[in-house]
Amino acid sequence: MARLFGTDGVRGLANAELTPELAMSVAASAAQVLAAHDRSHRPVAVVGRDPRASGEMLEAAVAAGLASAGADVRLLGVLPTPAVAHLVGALEADLGVMISASHNPMPDNGIKLFGSGGHKLPDGIEDEIEAALGETGTRPTGAEIGRVADAPEALNHYLDHLRTASPQPLDGLRVVVDCANGAAATAAPEVYRRAGAEVIAVHAEPDGVNINDRCGSTHPEALCEAVLEHGADMGIAHDGDADRCLAVDGDGSLVDGDQIMAVLAIAMSESGELAGDTLVTTVMSNLGLHLAMREHGVNLRTTAVGDRYVLADLRSGGYSLGGEQSGHVVLPAHATTGDGLLTALRLMGRMAATGKPLAELAGVMRRLPQVLVNVRVADKAAVAASQSVRDAVDAVTSELGEEGRVLLRPSGTEQLVRVMVEAPAEQIAQAAADRLAGVVSAAS
Repeated sequence: MARLFGTDGVRGLANAELTPELAMSVAASAAQVLAAHDRSHRPVAVVGRDPRASGEMLEAAVAAGLASAGADVRLLGVLPTPAVAHLVGALEADLGVMISASHNPMPDNGIKLFGSGGHKLPDGIEDEIEAALGETGTRPTGAEIGRVADAPEALNHYLDHLRTASPQPLDGLRVVVDCANGAAATAAPEVYRRAGAEVIAVHAEPDGVNINDRCGSTHPEALCEAVLEHGADMGIAHDGDADRCLAVDGDGSLVDGDQIMAVLAIAMSESGELAGDTLVTTVMSNLGLHLAMREHGVNLRTTAVGDRYVLADLRSGGYSLGGEQSGHVVLPAHATTGDGLLTALRLMGRMAATGKPLAELAGVMRRLPQVLVNVRVADKAAVAASQSVRDAVDAVTSELGEEGRVLLRPSGTEQLVRVMVEAPAEQIAQAAADRLAGVVSAAS
């Protein structure tokens, strides 16, 4: 039987795969498991959501499940995922629940769980929750049933936290923010204005069905055009739950997560904030980031693909900056998960502090052309480990030298082998990727 929890909680088509019954059961089970780990007090849970229509239904189910297990519930309303993670600690809750499918299309939804302090639950706790699904046991009655109440102070609490974490004034900066018609629609324009920026908000009118619809970080083309149209200094593109951001410079060019991390790493290294002068990212980050960090004396650690692996390395090593090419950036001193609003504030703060345009700051890193080819195979592990494939990878790696890179890895979910090649020119990368894909296919 497949594991219920994926790499980022429980996710599926709302009201089909992710039903209210399942949401209620997961919430009740989570409350029971956490209460069993700490019986010293009545558990408290905070619940937030993005604005997709199914969130209203699932919020009601989650709240009912939590209360049925004896947990008091604080409803945060529509807030970014990182706000929910922060408020678990700020409101001294035992559990945080975010109802969102992030950058997925509107019909999907998901449930993300955060434990004490706002950290994602360990796999072991998720396994306990899954094992306890459907076990009603002795339910509380009378005054022991949990109570449900709104938390109207939640948004301001989170915005105040962001300003403390990034106090640099942004006066004189004109920014276009694409809120993806999602959870950032209120919070992002408000906090950027509080910091002093002139803000032009686009796709900031969520109606429950337009989240991520040809907008936000998955479709930054509209933001590129808006930055030029409004003569803005830069643009910020959030995803549906605002745990990530991409940027656009004043020339309308996209600035991806690797470039954002390069800018922040250099700034933090100069200020002494970059623990161990080390940046943590995944194996998918562009070789250009490796070269830029080497040039500026910053060590770069790589993990497997997935923010949970970046988070684990940040925590185990005590590092202060990490993230992914997608714009999911983590600053552990101020957040327990990726926070797109905090990332944007820090990026704009660097512009304001240096007086330099984003294009110049991001220019410390040159993105090398990157080609990815997916090859369907019968046995991904066997093919990836075959001698012919390893020899071909070694040969291409030797040919590219320090000016290129090869990454070959089995897919985590499908019978695919992913071949990624970076090189100084796209035609070189494409030719090498096609050549390796042919060897992989032949080995299947």
